[in-house]
Amino acid sequence: MTDVRLARQSWRRLEPLHGMIYFVPEAAERYAALGLKPHAGYFASRAAAFGTASPELVIATFYNFCPTLVRRALPAAWDVTTPRKVIEARLDAVGAALRRGGIHEIAVLAETTALARRAAEKAGEHPQGRPLFAAHAALPWPDDPLLELWHAQTLLREFRGDAHVATLLSEGVGGLDALILHGASGQIPTVFLKISRGWPEEEWAAAEEGLRERGLLDGEELTEAGRALRQRIEDRTDELALSAYAALSDDELARLAELARIFGRAVVDAGLLTFSA
Repeated sequence: MTDVRLARQSWRRLEPLHGMIYFVPEAAERYAALGLKPHAGYFASRAAAFGTASPELVIATFYNFCPTLVRRALPAAWDVTTPRKVIEARLDAVGAALRRGGIHEIAVLAETTALARRAAEKAGEHPQGRPLFAAHAALPWPDDPLLELWHAQTLLREFRGDAHVATLLSEGVGGLDALILHGASGQIPTVFLKISRGWPEEEWAAAEEGLRERGLLDGEELTEAGRALRQRIEDRTDELALSAYAALSDDELARLAELARIFGRAVVDAGLLTFSA
């Protein structure tokens, strides 16, 4: 049996390597060069693997963004550029940002890439029910080892993310509900979630009240039932992500978790992952 704890550590520790693309200026600059505004750049770049994705497809698969925010970006983005150009711009931004941070100089890059790629390719054997993952898995692997590692983590992230959406649905937790519960956990500032996801204040307040009626919130804090629900969702999501990490032996998975910490810390220390309101 694959170690759930190690699999989660491997994903979480390496996640900054992927996540930095949503914050670094290199991304915004390259999307702007294609004629895309900031929010349009985010939605178009993450959805470009689908082709000319409709707002409905993005609303469904991204799950927790206000539909109005998505519709401001799509399909208008495809009037000024193409998915292929956006994918190329995204990869170019990834390489530039990670090199600016010195990530390419980490001595264990090749070893980490090899392990992460094996897990990502194993995930490719299980695309059913994982649309966002499957779309990215169909993209060609980059030749550059640095971009190869980023792509591997991107696949593992979306593989887990699709499973997370399925788990939220099975627990009756909508996209806005999930944001509120996440903010109430204290793991991420609620103000960041409000700004980045674009929900009107009145809809946010109404959803909060609905969660209070369900006994999941007390004021703006999680109740015991709310904490239990979040833990159950996280545990089930971890279980559904295990099939990817089954490609690695216990020792290899432990090694990946160890190596992932090096890269995650390096990305944070380089200032490539900054949450701001």
